[in-house]
Amino acid sequence: MLSPGNSSDCIVGFLDDTYDVYNRLAFINYTAKYNLKHSVRTLSNDHYGTLSATCSLLKDGIVALLGPRTEANSQIVRSVCYSKDIPHIETRWDDNLQKSSFTVNMSPHPEVYSSIIAALVRSKGWKSFALFYDDRSSLSRITGLLKVVWESTIFIKRLDPKNSGNYRPALKEARKNGYTRFVIDCDIDRLSAVLMQALQIGLMVRENSYIITNLDLQTINLEPYKYSETNITGLRMVNPDSEAAIMLADSIHDTQYAYLDGFHEPIRDILSNDIRLETALLMDGLHLLHLALESLPKNTDSCISSSLCYNDLSYHHGATILGSLKMITFNGITGPVKLDNFGCRREFQLDIVELHESGLITVGSWHVENGITYLATGDEKLDNLENNNFTVITTLTAPYGMLKESEKPLSGNDRFEGFAIDIIHELSLIEKFNYTIIIREDKANGDWNNATGQWSGMIGDVLKGVAHLAIADLTITSERKEAVDFTTPFLNLGVSILYRKPTKALPNFFSFAAPFAVEVWMWIGGAYFVTSMSLFIMGRLCPSEWTNPYPCVENPEYLINQFSMKNSFWFMLGSILQQGSEIAPIGYATRMTAGAWWFFTLIMVSTYTANLAAFLTTESSDRPFNDVYDLIKKADKLGIKYGAKAKGATEAFFRGSRNDEFKQVYNYFDAHPDVMVKENHDGVVRADKGHYAFFMESVSIEYEVQRFCRLTQVGEMLDDKGYGIAMIKNATYRHRLNTALLKLQENGKIMELKRKWWEERRGGGQCGTERKTDEAPPLTLKHVGGVFWVTVGGTAVAILLVFLEMLAYILKKSVRHKKPFWIEVREEFKFYFKCRGLVKPVRYLEHTANESRSPMTGENRIEQLPDKRGSEQKDEDINYEFLPDIANMKS
Repeated sequence: MLSPGNSSDCIVGFLDDTYDVYNRLAFINYTAKYNLKHSVRTLSNDHYGTLSATCSLLKDGIVALLGPRTEANSQIVRSVCYSKDIPHIETRWDDNLQKSSFTVNMSPHPEVYSSIIAALVRSKGWKSFALFYDDRSSLSRITGLLKVVWESTIFIKRLDPKNSGNYRPALKEARKNGYTRFVIDCDIDRLSAVLMQALQIGLMVRENSYIITNLDLQTINLEPYKYSETNITGLRMVNPDSEAAIMLADSIHDTQYAYLDGFHEPIRDILSNDIRLETALLMDGLHLLHLALESLPKNTDSCISSSLCYNDLSYHHGATILGSLKMITFNGITGPVKLDNFGCRREFQLDIVELHESGLITVGSWHVENGITYLATGDEKLDNLENNNFTVITTLTAPYGMLKESEKPLSGNDRFEGFAIDIIHELSLIEKFNYTIIIREDKANGDWNNATGQWSGMIGDVLKGVAHLAIADLTITSERKEAVDFTTPFLNLGVSILYRKPTKALPNFFSFAAPFAVEVWMWIGGAYFVTSMSLFIMGRLCPSEWTNPYPCVENPEYLINQFSMKNSFWFMLGSILQQGSEIAPIGYATRMTAGAWWFFTLIMVSTYTANLAAFLTTESSDRPFNDVYDLIKKADKLGIKYGAKAKGATEAFFRGSRNDEFKQVYNYFDAHPDVMVKENHDGVVRADKGHYAFFMESVSIEYEVQRFCRLTQVGEMLDDKGYGIAMIKNATYRHRLNTALLKLQENGKIMELKRKWWEERRGGGQCGTERKTDEAPPLTLKHVGGVFWVTVGGTAVAILLVFLEMLAYILKKSVRHKKPFWIEVREEFKFYFKCRGLVKPVRYLEHTANESRSPMTGENRIEQLPDKRGSEQKDEDINYEFLPDIANMKS
């Protein structure tokens, strides 16, 4: 390592082209502090003088060079240092460093700094602002800012193109165009005049906001603007309260007396607030050089440089020192110092400051890893809400804010009541602050206006300083959070659909069939048919089913079978209807079939009976749609229109959604302006009239359905959000309001207030839910009418069949007896309508009836005269229908 003796031989050069006394005194003091020698040259504005001064320093044997400040002089010095391998340290803004250069820059890189300004603009939610720049040195920072915040509307104007010192025309032009937010990038020597002229033309008012990009904001007099309530935000690298800044100020103050002969008069007392960034960067650069020299190996010739402008020699330790400059890191006056491979400073830290009545207050910071971080604390007066006065803006939207109903004239806050009014009152009791309520007449919550580049509604009022707080049915959205801050939500909600309650569907004509689906009925019918056919076939095949019709006759001529086709189906039908058929299976197979069928009917009939009561007493609702997806599909078919509040959070939700169906909803809104309403109440009234679905927040739906009994909420919530209290960005009282709101939620006060204004006051509770009773409602004819009609229908079919059978019988008889059909009809009907007895005589034409009992059948037989009818006709009069095999036996 270099010994103190060797270190004292190292000479560091300084080119001063700004004539800044602080820079020179600080350089002299810190070179002595680091045991270095110094050589200082003052530059003129001509290139030849700069080259001569640089060569003069080389002749002095310097090992490194600091400065100059101006771009024209810097290019010449860079070229000389590069050719002679002399490490060169700059403090000016520059983004054109080459990796092969011997120059390093201590100033923040303009591209990185532009991104910081853009992040600050975004954190404040500015969608439009006026950007004022000074000269060419501002262009690199402005260009980077424009690249980052391209989505914003920016009014760009040069402050003073004529260098006349009159900045009012540019400021007035911005005011004429309606801009209230300003970004000012100018030299610190002009900044005071710019702010003062802005004050003179009325731009330093509560509604306006400023971002000052110059990092020396704390060095100028800000006293005239402290009480204007203008929001002035700035950035700084030098913390005047830091020990390093205080030591630098003290060293400059002490050094002036040792070198007083070089100046006309003593410098006034120097405070750390007076230290400009350039001076701090110069001292950090000198500190970095000192550390680099200390890192060199111990060598007697390390501080000897023989390079001159007119010879070919180079400083043989220059490349080593340059490499050390890019590798060393430390905490300096300007915070963490770290250079990249190009010698640029891309990693650093900044404080975000705001001007309050007590002066500049640190409200946040920026770091390359964390970005912008705001502090939770503020000055004591703003952090403590006790006895502070707040202006609270709201809208006359039920139930959040309403005019109080009173016979007496009211004034002040007593004129209003509602859910939001009560919340503010409860917060004031906890935090002991005073408040004044003002009303937004157009009931606009706030929407970004692309045409004007400003926020409308209550959000705009908060940004303009009209009110400190805004509370109503004000939804917290990402777009609004870019402009203002919100408290924690005091109500959680989501977008849903308000629509007419579905009418009760009329009972189906076949309600009695509802316990089983059509598919089940088809399977039951199929099972009935298959089982009946199986019984018929098994009855034919089973020997046990063929029985002797006359048990007294041991050797009968024929056997009979009870399971004809009609009897098989009748037996199965009687079983499922739980009625007897007087037919009893005899064989094992037929009994097994019947037993299986009876088990089937037992289960099916029991199941049917158990479910029938529930189906008959349950009244289904004729709901046209079940959710938003169903609404989109059926709206045109059913003639249903749907809309939302124009320029509200619900419309913004659909506009910004990535869901295809939600985008379709917004496209419908956009294509049909007539479906949008100005206020929520208008949408509620329209929905109550029918065929209109209104999208609104779920808590508002809960309120309206307590008063409009024909309305209900359809479907689930489409999102999850909340209502909050809006305030300006980085308000120091936000934390205390959040804490107070949490207390109200924990002790149930908010739910108590919600119940009060939703269900008890202003017509609430009149649409309460219907009470459920244990008694089942009586069934009406609409429920069981189908059963009656089935009975009537069955009877009607039976009547039709009996007439058809009767007419067929009469027709056959008239043909056989050779008598006119109408005469036979008359005779038959004459007997039917006498309604006497149950015995019907048999009439024969020109025949003599002889009764005899057949030895085979045991039935009375009618013998006819042989001269009138032959033996063949005699057999035709015998009824063999119940003996299917007689015909075969006769043959």
